[in-house]
Amino acid sequence: WYGDHRDLHTAYRRQRQMCIRDRVKDIGIKALLVGGAVLVSFWTFNAVKLVISARGINPLVRKFFDQIAAGRIDAAYGLTTKTYKTHVKRQDFLKFLASLNLNKYRNLKSGRPRVQEDQIIITLNLKSEDKQDELPLDFTFAKTDNDWKIDRIAKVN
Repeated sequence: WYGDHRDLHTAYRRQRQMCIRDRVKDIGIKALLVGGAVLVSFWTFNAVKLVISARGINPLVRKFFDQIAAGRIDAAYGLTTKTYKTHVKRQDFLKFLASLNLNKYRNLKSGRPRVQEDQIIITLNLKSEDKQDELPLDFTFAKTDNDWKIDRIAKVN
């Protein structure tokens, strides 16, 4: 009887096939769970890395706007990188600030930071006191030595 085709339909054979199928299903579920855990770990690691690396940016933004509000434009300009200063001369910086009409904005809301190479980009939304007008600005920050500096400021259209 060995090798008889009826052996393919025995209860033992069907049970063995079901066990194999269940084992394959279990392996697939475990692989999916492991893959999901790796993905969540990767996102968490990058989020923590971003938060740690972005320390010092909020005080820099505050200092930048405080300097401008106090009329110390040269001090605000001093918070920018050497690269920024080679592309944007002091006179152009003054014209850019004048074009923003910053004196009508009082509230500042920071957006979610984005990492691009070794720079961090944050969209800052300035809101007028009556909350009717909004001015979104993209600030790009670069780390020089141990301090953050402003590497780019641009209006968001």
